[in-house]
Amino acid sequence: MTTRRPSTLQDVARAAGVSRATASRVLANTGYASPAARDRVSAAADQLGYVPNLAARALVRGTGLRLVVAVSGTDATVLDDPYVDRVVGAAARVCAPYGLGVALHWLPTGAPGGLRRLAEERGLGALLLTNTTEAVLDAVPVGLRGRVASIGVGSALVPAFDVDNGGGTEAVVRHLYATGRRRIAMVTGPRWLSCAARSVHAYRRVVRDAALPVRLVPGDFSARRGRVAAREVLERWPDTDAIVGCSDATAFGVIDRLRGEGVQVPGDVAVTGFDDIPLAAMTTPALTTATHPVARIATAAATAVLAGRPVPPSTLFPSRLVRRVSA
Repeated sequence: MTTRRPSTLQDVARAAGVSRATASRVLANTGYASPAARDRVSAAADQLGYVPNLAARALVRGTGLRLVVAVSGTDATVLDDPYVDRVVGAAARVCAPYGLGVALHWLPTGAPGGLRRLAEERGLGALLLTNTTEAVLDAVPVGLRGRVASIGVGSALVPAFDVDNGGGTEAVVRHLYATGRRRIAMVTGPRWLSCAARSVHAYRRVVRDAALPVRLVPGDFSARRGRVAAREVLERWPDTDAIVGCSDATAFGVIDRLRGEGVQVPGDVAVTGFDDIPLAAMTTPALTTATHPVARIATAAATAVLAGRPVPPSTLFPSRLVRRVSA
């Protein structure tokens, strides 16, 4: 089987019957081209599936282009999440050799239409969506095709790069069961975040297969919410012997609340997280968790939108169990 090579700017120019320079001006939306030429170039690009190579454009133009990391969240505090810092850092390392800047943008969950304003900005070269929702995917302008990727859920037009949090959560819950825990509660991720549902489905599947009770309390990835959720678990199900946190920060909050209530970890209640951030190995007790290769995921997503080449619709990075003292 042969693989069709990506279409080039020269292919588009030839199909449209214009010069390469004219095709470049039309596709970059810079300089003059007649309406007829613009129509022919746009039609040829659509027919050939042409996607501009952003890295090459950045090298030719020098400066002015940037990659935007757009993070969905209920409020701007989502930008303070260390996870976002890691995404931006990885993207910056990919963009640096091309002189391409990186900008951070908050996208309110209730106003995904802000993507259209972003798309109209002249300097926008590419877009990485983070904490992506279906509403955000529906709001992605057609003009961003080939220049946008999602760290989270994706769509037919937006490729997705994410961790297999379902697989990681399953490994964590199975570990708890194997060590004798039978009343396992879970503090979930935010309900508006679609990819967080994979962890909940994995948890439900394992505990139901083992004929264990399902005990779910909503969370939001923060330590603050972890503290509140731990208290709720103790009040609703005082016989709970394990709590699965949707993130390491959540797990830290759970442990803090349990200690405040005189509950021993892991003696009375085992606690696990998800992410394996550096602090997880240094807390007392050291946190049992599952890996989340954020830098690798963001690097792959940024590389894809820079190269402008076709990629699989969904790329999941594996997550593995990391056993430590807390469970």
